[in-house]
Amino acid sequence: MKAIVLIFTLMFSVSSPAKELDLSKFAQTYFDTMVATQAPNATKADLENYFSLLTDDVGHSHLPWVTDDSRLPDGKETMRKGMLFYLAVHTEYSAELLDVFVFNDSAIAIRYRNSAKGIHPENNQKIEYTQTMMEVLELENGKVAVIRKYHE
Repeated sequence: MKAIVLIFTLMFSVSSPAKELDLSKFAQTYFDTMVATQAPNATKADLENYFSLLTDDVGHSHLPWVTDDSRLPDGKETMRKGMLFYLAVHTEYSAELLDVFVFNDSAIAIRYRNSAKGIHPENNQKIEYTQTMMEVLELENGKVAVIRKYHE
């Protein structure tokens, strides 16, 4: 009898589908985590929270500045270096999530409006902008594998 119960338990546990990632919820988590990296009081821990959502070989484009979104083994590390350079340069930052688009189980797009003020760390020039952005995120195994950023 125990063997029969064990067999049925194994059959049902193997045949039950894996829990799918709620992409709308993931989009909100991604947005909130990304926004935290831009705050005036952003920390290295905020960056690491963001990086935990990305694959190690993440590809990234941010037109017109970064045009190559190739996935490379050091993709996350390259992003980390770039984001550390700009960490906490904003004196003001706000963002509002406008839209979330879900594409089957492999991609999401978030559209948001953000505003920032600060001082550029390299040339000490004022930074001030308000813009609408679209980020298209390609997912792989529950993490962001490619990020494509577009300005409206």
